This record gives sequence, C-alpha cells and structure tokens, in this order.
Amino acid sequence: MRTYRELLRAPEFAPLFAATAAHVAASTVSGLALGVLVYGATRSPLLAALSMFGPSLAQVIGAAALLSAADRLPPRAALSGIALVFGVGTAVLAVPGLPVGALFAVVLGLGLVASLNGGVRWGLLNEILPREGYLLGRSTMNMTAGLLQICGYAVGGVLVAALSPRGALLAGAALYLAEAAVARWGLSARPPRGTGRPSVTATWRANARLWSSVPRRYVFLALWVPNGLIVGCESLFVPYAPEHAGLLFAVAAAGMLAGDVLAGRFVPARWRARLGAPMRLLLAAPYLVFAFRPGLTVAALAVGVASVGYAASLLLQERLMALTPEELSGHALGLHSSGTLAMQGVGAALAGAIAQVTSATTAMAAMAVVSVAVTLALAGGLRPAPATIAAG
Repeated sequence: MRTYRELLRAPEFAPLFAATAAHVAASTVSGLALGVLVYGATRSPLLAALSMFGPSLAQVIGAAALLSAADRLPPRAALSGIALVFGVGTAVLAVPGLPVGALFAVVLGLGLVASLNGGVRWGLLNEILPREGYLLGRSTMNMTAGLLQICGYAVGGVLVAALSPRGALLAGAALYLAEAAVARWGLSARPPRGTGRPSVTATWRANARLWSSVPRRYVFLALWVPNGLIVGCESLFVPYAPEHAGLLFAVAAAGMLAGDVLAGRFVPARWRARLGAPMRLLLAAPYLVFAFRPGLTVAALAVGVASVGYAASLLLQERLMALTPEELSGHALGLHSSGTLAMQGVGAALAGAIAQVTSATTAMAAMAVVSVAVTLALAGGLRPAPATIAAG
C-alpha cells in the first residue's frame, strides 16, 4: 500500500480518520484556550505550560495500570467512550470561577483517561491496514493533524479573542462530542484484539515483556525523550510571545506536516533506518538559536524547520511494529503514545521551571541542548535495522 487512493479505499479507514481529525481539532482549540486562561489568571510560565502539557504526566499512571485495556476492550466502544469523557471534562473546564486547583484536577483526570487513547486508536489503525500500509496510514493521520493544528491554532486564537478562553473551551467540548458520535456510528463493532480481562497485573506483564527486548527498549527511549524535550520548548510559546503564540504553534504544525509528507510518502524504505538520528537532531538543533533571544521572524523560521524532525517518530514506529508480535501491537503503540505524552509533560514541567528562574528563551535553548545529547547517546543502539518480527 503506497498510494493515498489505496489507503482511502481501506474499509473503516475513513470513519477512523474523521474521528481522529475531530479529536485533534478539539485538543488544539481547547489546549490553546486553557493555556491562555491559566496564564492570564496566574501570570506563571510554569502553570501555563503545565495546563497545556502537564496532563500528559498522568499518562505514566495509565501506562502502568490501564494499558492492558488497549487490546482487551472493543475498539469502537473504547474510542467513543474516551471522546465522551473528554467532551464532558472540557465543558467543566469552562465553568466560570473554577479554582485553578480544581481545573488542574480535571485536566489530570482527563490525562489519565487519555492514556488509553493511543493504544486503542493506533492499534485499530494497525488492525484495519495491512502491515506495510501502517506507515502511510499513520503519516496521513499526522499530516491531517498538522493541517488541523495550523487551522485550529488560528481559529482557536480567533475564538479566544472573540468568545473568551471559556467560549473556546466550549467549542472544543463540542468537537469531542462530535468525535464520539463518529466513532460510535461510523466504525463497526470489533472484538478485542487480546484475550483476558484488563488488569494492572496484565498491564505490568505486557510492559515487562515489551521492555525486556533491548532493541525495543532503544526504540521506546528514542520515541519518548527527544520528542518530549522539544515539546517542552513549545510549551513556552505563550510566555515567549503571548500575542503571537498561536502563530508559532501553527508554524510548528506546518513543519510537522512537511515532515510527515516526506517520511510517509517519499522516503524509500532503504533510507528510513538511516534518517532517524538526523531527523531527531533536526528536531532539536534549530531551537539553539533561542539562546540569542531572536525576534519573532527568526523564531518562527527556527520552529518551522525544527518541526520537520518530528517525522522521526514515524520511522521509529515502523521499526517498533517490526519488533513487536501482533497480539501486543496495540499495547506497544499505547506504551509509545503514553510514554511520549508523559515525557512531553515532563518536558513542559522542566522547561517551565527553568523559565521561571531564567527566561523562556534560555529554557528553550537548554532543552534543545539536552535533546541533542540524548539523540547522540541513543544512536549506537538504533543502528542495526530489525530483520524479523520479534517473537517475544
């Protein structure tokens, strides 16, 4: 499967695509609105960063306790249920007078629920498409996410200005409810991929099995850490340029879109293993310019170029699927997604803490330095290309 026409003809890809698009649009609009709301109320870069990306920290709990459900729940019911919870929770965030502590409690609760989202969603994509079609399908999803983030941050900025941050949060809640409807009535009922009941013990057992493989361990670390550190840079866009944060987020989404098109459609298979480390270095290196406190134009250019490097995640996911047995595919993708989001929360917290005592630009440059160092440290363990699907 190498063409978009073949992809769109795959049964059930279209409703999953539509549900995912609604989810991305909802999270983009509501995330920007929440960051502006918290920063306006507290004037704290740390709290603003945590409001947008801190919920990802709850993914650690979910990955340790709930992730076995990704392969043991019916995908349609799980996706529609998660979207419904997000719709209700986002509407609660828009309640006037909600204390900041209560707001963070709701946000962290939503992050815990979201720990299942990646495993269920991408496990279903892997089930719908043939194995050789996963990279194209995931890159198409990411491309759409990039376009929707460009539009979503622009529209979100308009909604925040026209309706207030709370009005924009209500718009995000409506999009989540639309996602729930599309998943419920657009996807067919499928049995769970795995057997047995979801449990903490089953989650730990599968996590241990996945983590026991050294090649898989390197892939997980490369998926999680460099990405999370650079998202920490992005979490400081609001403190760096409060009136132009939407523009910077949109530029980042445009760069991500370009990288996804390149990796998903045009990079030959024989080049993919070699491009991983250079793409992760590209993700971090342009942020070093923030050490010189650049103006908005230079900052936007650096952000756009860097974001092309997010395509490294696609190349690593393909390697992860080649190293993972079929019955653990949803769990592995869920562990990747939860770990990535958790590290994004860690990155946002770390970047916000550094910015709190220095400046937003200093914190961005520092996070970029650490990301480059981690990529170089992991490069040796990622050189050999996987030849076969792992048996365990």
